[in-house]
Amino acid sequence: MPQRSLLIPPSSAFWNDVARALLDEGMPGGTDPARRDFSGVRVLVPGFIHAQCLKSAMADILRHAFVPPRITTMSAWVRMLPPGEEEQGVPSQSERLMSLYAELRQHAWLKKLFSARRNTDLLPLAQVLLALFDELTEAMLPSMHLSPDAAEERWQGALEQLPLPARNILSDEAQLVWTLWKTQLDSTDVTAVCHARMMRLAEQADAPLIWINPTPAGPLQDAFLSAYAERQPVLRIGLDWHAPAIPGVFASAWMEMLEEEGRDSWFAGRLADIATPPALSLCASGSLEEESQRGAQLVVDWLSEGRERIAIIAQDRAVARRIRALLERAQVYVADETGWKLSTTRTAAALAALLDVVSTRCDTVVLLDLLKSPFLFPGMAEKSLRVMEIEHALRRANVMGGWDAVVGVLDKLPQAQELVRQVAEQATHFAGRKSLREWGATTSDALDALGMHEALRNDAAGIQVVMLLDMLAQDCDGMTHQFSFPEWRAFLSLQLESAPFVPPETDRRVVMLQLSGAPLRSFDAVLMVGADADHLPSQSTETLFFANAVRRELGLETREARQRVQLRDFAELLIANPEIVLSWQSHRDGEPNAVSNWIERLQLALERGGAGPLPMRRVEIGPRALTCRPPAMPSPAAPGLLPHKLSASGYNSLVACPYQFFATRMLGLTGLDELSDMPEKRDYGDWLHEILRHYHERLRDGHVGLSGREELLRSISESVFGKALEQSAAALGYYARWQKAIPAYIAWANEREEGGWKFAFGEQRFDKTLSWEGGQVTLHGFIDRIDENEAGERAVLDYKTKPIQSLRDKLKDTEDHQLAFYGLLSDLPVNAAHYVALELTKDKTGDAEAKNFAEWQALLEKQIVSNIKAIAEGAALPANGIEKVCVFCEVRGLCRKGGW
Repeated sequence: MPQRSLLIPPSSAFWNDVARALLDEGMPGGTDPARRDFSGVRVLVPGFIHAQCLKSAMADILRHAFVPPRITTMSAWVRMLPPGEEEQGVPSQSERLMSLYAELRQHAWLKKLFSARRNTDLLPLAQVLLALFDELTEAMLPSMHLSPDAAEERWQGALEQLPLPARNILSDEAQLVWTLWKTQLDSTDVTAVCHARMMRLAEQADAPLIWINPTPAGPLQDAFLSAYAERQPVLRIGLDWHAPAIPGVFASAWMEMLEEEGRDSWFAGRLADIATPPALSLCASGSLEEESQRGAQLVVDWLSEGRERIAIIAQDRAVARRIRALLERAQVYVADETGWKLSTTRTAAALAALLDVVSTRCDTVVLLDLLKSPFLFPGMAEKSLRVMEIEHALRRANVMGGWDAVVGVLDKLPQAQELVRQVAEQATHFAGRKSLREWGATTSDALDALGMHEALRNDAAGIQVVMLLDMLAQDCDGMTHQFSFPEWRAFLSLQLESAPFVPPETDRRVVMLQLSGAPLRSFDAVLMVGADADHLPSQSTETLFFANAVRRELGLETREARQRVQLRDFAELLIANPEIVLSWQSHRDGEPNAVSNWIERLQLALERGGAGPLPMRRVEIGPRALTCRPPAMPSPAAPGLLPHKLSASGYNSLVACPYQFFATRMLGLTGLDELSDMPEKRDYGDWLHEILRHYHERLRDGHVGLSGREELLRSISESVFGKALEQSAAALGYYARWQKAIPAYIAWANEREEGGWKFAFGEQRFDKTLSWEGGQVTLHGFIDRIDENEAGERAVLDYKTKPIQSLRDKLKDTEDHQLAFYGLLSDLPVNAAHYVALELTKDKTGDAEAKNFAEWQALLEKQIVSNIKAIAEGAALPANGIEKVCVFCEVRGLCRKGGW
């Protein structure tokens, strides 16, 4: 049977040319163009979008109803074939990957060869090797059917193409790949099975075949078409890349994309034919945001002009994503054919958070990420309240992680504790070594128990995640290899990274696609973003084990061949569309960013031909009139938010800056405690408070001689710091610091005791209500220590991990009212107050006494009543704090001091 070829120049009328040529020449097999039924012809196209293009072109020409040919893609046609004997025992792609990985991890020398620190580092290598195996099989298989030794002969021939020194130093990696490929090549090879199915289709040929593709057929397709042509007519239709079929400016700029036949003779006399492409313009931007805004505005302008088919070629994915967000904000929805990695969706993030909680053994930050996921217990009542309780408790206690520590902190919050316990229970199942099917079942069971399965099924990306888990468990059902949890997690992450997520389409006026998805399609207008040297041509990330010379001789795709295909795609894009704008960032990170060298060469070709340069497209963004409102000092009044309780720190905040008090105490906008794996000074203070309370209680309740006091204090200190050191070895510095201060503190405490003062109690909470006509406020706080003497007098003591001189200076500063506030709290009159220094000054410590303490208390009580009453009556709360207050203020971003 005949096998013919038809080449059609790239243009916007490609499909009309295809349809007209087929109808003018008659469909293969002698089909009459006047007839309405063309179902007797089979057509293979690259994608289903191209099937619509062909049908539309035939409808435009025929102008009457017709039955179209049977149009499909090669892969879809192969999948429609009933299973045959050749498919028995064929492993899935997942099974192939993990079987190869299981083999690779057995060899320690492989990890050394590829610098793999862990077994899981070999998993991406296994994925690359499988892709290379398939490439080798596709290139070699047709010739191996004719001669079993063909592969070895081509390998030796490829080596002979290299210079002798290069041949001798051919990488160990390339030799390894070749050996592994020959070992795994058998009748169950996926590519071999696909080839067998294609040949079975050729044997069942029952209709003329039209094969349409912008690129030449590969070895497998070529073998299939040749076998098909033995039984039915075959017509191959492709793009004509000979010089006469290409506009002169593009042919002269990019000669390497042309077919070599007649190229040099054509070029000699065509300089006069070079003209500036009327549909092409450039758009340079100064930043990513500027390029995104201009791109979005350009799309909106095109839509306003009535363009109904607009393409965004996403060479720079970051810019394309930003354009999509800007367009959706303007209620213009983009049909994204490129999709994005399933691993970047929020559903995959929820699954990753669950696995991260297991692998980190309940790291606090990771646990909070999981608990805040909307997919975890979506129907739980008051879940947000429970999560907030958990976060506040963990941050307040500075718990960095660990199931026991996290659960223990939540003893007083039973509902929140139960929530964490449920997660902890599921985490216990992710232990030991299991088969892939068992790991899949364990993961699915955990998702069910945590309510995540139901939530995932109600999300478009979540459905795909659930289907992926089910598919992996089914595909790997027959594998008996055992894997650890890190290996399961790495495998699952690789699958999520490889799977694209394409959201459902609601509007196809604006389509986002890669350059490789544009061939044989035309649009009303095209915007390419990322037309700079870094993104055009796009760089391949695949690791190539073979030198280019070896790949060429083996029939594998070389870097030059890949770039040639991409250049042809780019040229066809410029030829086949009526308006194209190429956009890029002329500066990036403050440095000049060069446009793509392909565009530079096009500009050079225009200059050599005497034509004008490509025009620059200026996209104007409509101005917006903003109302000028000069900033002013905030001065709110909120009597309805007056707090019913007041602490010493709260009152000090009111004195320091009324607006700070308003934001933190009245609005409750205090920041969350920061988690830190390093102990802070406040932790040091908490440890010393606990130590001194136990020490003085033992002295009060027992009989410890002067000689035994230092030993007792050191024993208590060792017990408290021992627990702290178990959590963080960094607490050792604070421990050493306190050890040096112990003798000085004992000397001061003994001297105070000799002066008649004895420890009464410590670390006790007090409350006191101050009332006035029409209102009241309750003072509250913890007093570090109260001493008494034989005369019944009381003294308030407050421990500070500061030197004595800084405490004396603090008392001179009348803006601090902590001691007087604590004096008001006591149920009995307090006659004196002291700050106790726990830091050494010249090997000594001591206390700073407040002067005129009784008057200070009385004055403070009047001030508190006056100030709180004024707030209740609507007094303003201005942001009038001084700079030393503002510099450490956590709400400075609210008052925006410095902007007024």
